[in-house]
Amino acid sequence: MKKIILSISLIILVILSFFSCSVKDFSSNSAPISHDIWDGLLKKHVTEEGWVNYKGFIEDKEAFYNYLNLLNGNHPNKSNWPKEERLAYWINAYNAYTVQLIVENYPTASIKDIKKGIPFVNSVWDIKFIKIEERTYDLNQLEHGLLRKKFDEPRIHFAINCASYSCPVLRGEAYVASKIETQLAEQARLFLADERRNRITAEKAQLSKIFSWFGKDFTKKTSKIEYINQYSPVKINADAEISYLDYDWNLNEPQ
Repeated sequence: MKKIILSISLIILVILSFFSCSVKDFSSNSAPISHDIWDGLLKKHVTEEGWVNYKGFIEDKEAFYNYLNLLNGNHPNKSNWPKEERLAYWINAYNAYTVQLIVENYPTASIKDIKKGIPFVNSVWDIKFIKIEERTYDLNQLEHGLLRKKFDEPRIHFAINCASYSCPVLRGEAYVASKIETQLAEQARLFLADERRNRITAEKAQLSKIFSWFGKDFTKKTSKIEYINQYSPVKINADAEISYLDYDWNLNEPQ
């Protein structure tokens, strides 16, 4: 029993240490890139309901890898990239590299089947396959070390997609700096109105586990209910019963 407790404590310490540090800034001469290729692929292979046609991405592999190569060759930096450009880049990058994982391991029933392991240690999100200029990342670093740590923008949780049924849907267009505020607000509204992922009434809210896992991201400036009420079509009472839905990790391809 002591060994089990020690192992669990070690895992918790690893996770806490991961969340406490962010990815160091990287010096690059790159300039903001166009996301037009990614935009075209998303419009073609993501349905209005948010289902992803991974077979379509495989068929359009040349264009898809042209976009990945564009990401790989241009690392954002603070000196040449405005904040909105960097935010759009990292959201698009997270989504595109997630699609790459599925495409290269297709068919798969779930992204979690690609590599089973301990979260933040050796899971599918810890595979270091993302090479951008001289840096190598995994998906956890993109999400937690860059997007969450560098931008203080909770709505990224509605924009990045983990190739799973319960995730917020993959948006059918690329994120771009010129309209990213509008895009993020719309993603928040769509996610909270989606009864497959959140079931909300004034008295009772069955929420996505995203609001449990990343609760602190949503409560830095207000309460969780107050944050949700900014975007929810149904306003939750302050004393409402709150629970969290089971998370479905099945692949988000057309049923």
